[in-house]
Amino acid sequence: MLILSRKIDQKICIGDDIVLTIIDVKGDQVKIGVEAPNHVKVYRQEVFSAIQSENTAANNISVDALNKIFK
Repeated sequence: MLILSRKIDQKICIGDDIVLTIIDVKGDQVKIGVEAPNHVKVYRQEVFSAIQSENTAANNISVDALNKIFK
């Protein structure tokens, strides 16, 4: 893990087309702006984890359950 210190309005570049900008710092909260191409999906970690869990659960549906749905 790379750890960087940044101030408001300073940026971090990831690759050629992703830029993180420090927008605001208040107490223990930091607001970060993310500039990325439309094809790059950007999620908060907890949302990404929830999406992965839902996708895993959807992949584990039994054939019998699917047959009941589509009859």
